[in-house]
Amino acid sequence: MSERHLAPGRIDTTRPHPARMYDYYLGGKDHYEVDAEAAAKVMAVHPTVRLNAHVNRGFIHRATRWLAGEAGIRQFLDIGTGIPTEPNLHQVAQSVAPDARVVYTDNDPIVLAYAQALLNGTPEGRTAYVEADVREPRKIMTAPELLDTLDLDRPVALSVNALFHFIPEEAKPYEIVRELMDPLPSGSYLMLSHSTHDFSADTWAKVIAVYKENGIPFITRSKDEVAGFFEGLELVDPGVSEPHHWKPDADERPGDIRSADISMWAGVARKP
Repeated sequence: MSERHLAPGRIDTTRPHPARMYDYYLGGKDHYEVDAEAAAKVMAVHPTVRLNAHVNRGFIHRATRWLAGEAGIRQFLDIGTGIPTEPNLHQVAQSVAPDARVVYTDNDPIVLAYAQALLNGTPEGRTAYVEADVREPRKIMTAPELLDTLDLDRPVALSVNALFHFIPEEAKPYEIVRELMDPLPSGSYLMLSHSTHDFSADTWAKVIAVYKENGIPFITRSKDEVAGFFEGLELVDPGVSEPHHWKPDADERPGDIRSADISMWAGVARKP
């Protein structure tokens, strides 16, 4: 992988990391051999995981365009950002609304090392980066970088995509989402995607085993369990759906993708 801007001693290259494995699935170059080896084991039991990753990114792009366009959102908080992959969320949002402001959050040093790629937005807009763990929601919501960039008296879209399947029940994932949404005003939105065992339980049991043997917690959730993250919010049509069926573009053919190949649920909901 490229070594530019890396922080020596902070990046553990002896164990795989989910953000770097995800970079491998997307065909990126910002991962280590240990990540590639673990990702290859996942691909051996779930051959369409790369399609899964690309479909998830497609959902993020469409949902972001919808939020910046039809919903009129001008502020975004993206937690679990991962390694920059163009177009990044701020590029998508600012392509619709040049004055959009985006705060990125992650706890992986390699993401911080490449954060400069996330800070080059439009002159009218603004971007910032907060190094923090989603399991510390108060630290995120009170971070000076966030408060200097976002006005929490105005609506914010919270983006937590392909993140909470790494947060087991003992870490209280539903409470985390509520703590993140609570400081946000009426008219804010939650954008979330999550892996599920609903379509292929055997496959996902094998995927979870690969992550577990590499020290990475992973939990799939049913549609009802994913819907629980949106409790108290107003779901945007088509509700909690497979990500490729969430407002597909006119030139897309979501019916050509098998549910078991993706095995994810996704949705967007508004805070009343």
